[in-house]
Amino acid sequence: MSEIETNVPLQTYNTFGIQAKALQLVRIQSAPQLLALLQAIPDKASQASEPKFVLGGGSNLVLTGDVKPLVLKVEIMGKRQVAETAKHFIVEAGAGEPWHDFVAWTLDHNMPGLENLALIPGTVGASPVQNIGAYGVELQDRFDSLDYIDLATGESKTLDAAACQFGYRDSVFKHALRDKALITHVRFALPKVWQREISYADLEKLSKKKNELQPTPSMVFDWVCHIRNAKLPDPKIDGNTGSFFKNPIVTPEQCKDIIGRDPNVAFYKLLDGNFKLAAAWLIDACGWKGRGVGNAGVHPNHALVLINKGRETGVPATGGEVMTLAKAIQTSVYERFGIRLEIEPVVL
Repeated sequence: MSEIETNVPLQTYNTFGIQAKALQLVRIQSAPQLLALLQAIPDKASQASEPKFVLGGGSNLVLTGDVKPLVLKVEIMGKRQVAETAKHFIVEAGAGEPWHDFVAWTLDHNMPGLENLALIPGTVGASPVQNIGAYGVELQDRFDSLDYIDLATGESKTLDAAACQFGYRDSVFKHALRDKALITHVRFALPKVWQREISYADLEKLSKKKNELQPTPSMVFDWVCHIRNAKLPDPKIDGNTGSFFKNPIVTPEQCKDIIGRDPNVAFYKLLDGNFKLAAAWLIDACGWKGRGVGNAGVHPNHALVLINKGRETGVPATGGEVMTLAKAIQTSVYERFGIRLEIEPVVL
């Protein structure tokens, strides 16, 4: 039987650095261990109804109080190549592996394809939940399959890309399988014939500045790390969850209306004819950059990032302050542009 820890401080387990406790927490280090834990629950009805919360790296989480459900802290490790096809290397990682370390490992083993996703915080197990993406690449572009355990039935299951129902920062784990699944392993299909992706504006600019139009995978990896470090605060210094709001997607008619309100609005045309608006631009246009509520603030250099100002004030931000700030930003953007920003992290 897995050891259940009580009243576990979670400040170091969430990148926003919010003080809260898990009333009960179990460290999950293998699939058999989780299965044994579930089987130890007296009956199926109790197993299904007992509330549980899956915690990975805590990089996409805002805690508004102590966590009452049983916290399943995912610490399943391991990285390996499991198969090879005519076009791809199939590699697998345990759900508890730090995402950035896994990306670096694939490059060290001459299997590129994930370099544009370097330095994204969090764990491998959280990556398909969010369908993480950056600099022209999304996880679904490199995804093969994953294994998860149904927390209600204790069954082990495997999903392919179609079953994961990937969307923009979205997946089945935010809908039908929300709070019902713990991902144990994720597999990726990395192309044997690598094609660089540097069309994203920041990468293209750096490519021209360095006069390096055909960078290697390691160069792209280094460039992405450089850009992210220059733009985004280190959560070890200023607690944050990265991008706090999703970039809204609007119809051509909505985009035209918003341009009418402000012709300088930043937007990008998508392949389906709709438009993606830059949430950071909308927030900045409403004057929020550098402002805050209590000990929660908007980063002075990136309006899409909310930060814990505890390092400055000596008092960590509370989840309540973070959410009050987030709601005030949502109201400002809606009143000016008619757009409702959607919060990206999980609020618990």
